[in-house]
Amino acid sequence: MSISRDHAAATDFDRWIATEFGKSGPFTAFAVLVEIAGHSVAPLCSTYFNVIGDEVDWGEITVLFAGAGRDWDAAAFFPRTDAGGGPLDNPNARTQLRELEERVDDDKLVLNEGHFFDKWGRRMKIEEVEQQ
Repeated sequence: MSISRDHAAATDFDRWIATEFGKSGPFTAFAVLVEIAGHSVAPLCSTYFNVIGDEVDWGEITVLFAGAGRDWDAAAFFPRTDAGGGPLDNPNARTQLRELEERVDDDKLVLNEGHFFDKWGRRMKIEEVEQQ
């Protein structure tokens, strides 16, 4: 399937994934879905998938995430490649995803180390807020 992209209509996510694929070739993407409530960010669930081309767009990603069965507000993506280049094998991907989940649980600002997007595919950043 070939998709013609209207760059004016492309989301920040669409531009990011095309650039990332152009830079590294095929890769594994870890995705962490989060809920945002006021000044609080909570991880909901995570997954990984292999990116083997730049044809995927934000619309397809949101369909994929609909299968999570959770209402989410944003998603952070962390691209990873094998030491020899290309996507990670499943055992390494599972191990590295668990490590990422632990880091995010300990410090939500880890989400900024990835590529963080709201539910419309626009880039986001978490900022630290003083607790009152």
